[in-house]
Amino acid sequence: MSNEAPSGVGRSAQSAIFRAGIGGTAPQVPVDPSVLFDAARRALSKEAAAYIFGGAGVERTMAANRAAFDDWQVWPRPLTDVSMRNLETTAFGVTRPTPFILAPLGVMEMVHPEADLAVARAAVTAQMPYVLSNQASFPMEDVAAEAPAGERWFQLYWSASDELNESLVTRAEGSGCTAIVITVDTHLLGWRTRDLDLGYLPFTRAMGIAQYLTDPVFKRLVAARVAEPQGQRAAVKITPKAVLAGISIARKGESLTGAGLRDSLKSPLPRAAVETFLDVFSTPALTWGDIVRVREWTSLPIIIKGIVHPDDAVRARDVGVNGVWISNHGGRQIDASVPTLYVLPEIVARVGGDVEVIFDSGVRGGADALIALALGASLVAIGRPYAAGLALAGEDGVREVLRNHLAELDITMGLAGRTRISDLDPTVLRHRGRAD
Repeated sequence: MSNEAPSGVGRSAQSAIFRAGIGGTAPQVPVDPSVLFDAARRALSKEAAAYIFGGAGVERTMAANRAAFDDWQVWPRPLTDVSMRNLETTAFGVTRPTPFILAPLGVMEMVHPEADLAVARAAVTAQMPYVLSNQASFPMEDVAAEAPAGERWFQLYWSASDELNESLVTRAEGSGCTAIVITVDTHLLGWRTRDLDLGYLPFTRAMGIAQYLTDPVFKRLVAARVAEPQGQRAAVKITPKAVLAGISIARKGESLTGAGLRDSLKSPLPRAAVETFLDVFSTPALTWGDIVRVREWTSLPIIIKGIVHPDDAVRARDVGVNGVWISNHGGRQIDASVPTLYVLPEIVARVGGDVEVIFDSGVRGGADALIALALGASLVAIGRPYAAGLALAGEDGVREVLRNHLAELDITMGLAGRTRISDLDPTVLRHRGRAD
């Protein structure tokens, strides 16, 4: 009789949950993704729930992202020795313990006070790279100090100021980030109906702009705005909500002024910071020629996020980037957009041998990740699920969500008769419309 096979991360996670259950302890966050999301929505304010979990228009893209996974079925092959499973994968020349990364999510202070700091610590435990958002609630340097052992990438939203773009990229490299992810699908803010119905955009409350408030170039831009004649600055109607927003802005403005809250409230500087941010946040004039300039600012790998059309993937490869990130922003930018899973195989066929291909949008667990990996993705990004975990249980909640994704991937891979990530290819799948 052979020795008992090693448990693997999936079996280990299951065992830990069931053993805790004997003593009456349930997981801190629901394992079922739909239950997880429902619980997180109830735990959050209506503004936070709308911003984090909402999409563009009537949210057809969000639904289509999920429906696309239903077109693929895992084809099990039993009676294969899967006792030794390995989830390592190699991307950008680095061997990684798992094929998962954490997608950049902004304004996590709406979800939990520790925001990006908690997420970064959980990512270290899970041994997954964390892509720090340009719209983070803590400066990149603070996140680096909080989780120095973690691998971090930096997501850049291309602003209207090239000097600011260069400064942010330089800071990212200086703070230990190992890749630059340029998000290119937000040159215009999507028509997000839930946010519009509430009249709520967190940036106007000085939320999610920590990278800017601590940037020397941004500070100069704000100072220049303050120096403008008073008549050139629009007046703000005074309402209770405006007062509360002003207090929030003033608190964050202390990093700009060095003054206390009272002095900041007397100054036009805090409001000018938000106005400056809204002016420079994005530019509809962004083109491929702009992307090329990033190589002058950094030697780090450059990844273009927001690619859906195969021709754009080819163009990205041709301008010399190191990776393309297939994403429709989780359905937050365009209603009725093409689902990312539909185009993954074609993009992999055209550029997969030349650049790394990262995938997101609609991923809710390890079985989804297996499908994307089998269709050629190099890495799979986890997004909204970890925000839900953060909302319910902070760092521990994020850690459990990441564990659950990894455990389900491990178990699904074993049940499909595969033992390594490199074993995953289209033959492990069956398309629902296939005639056999």
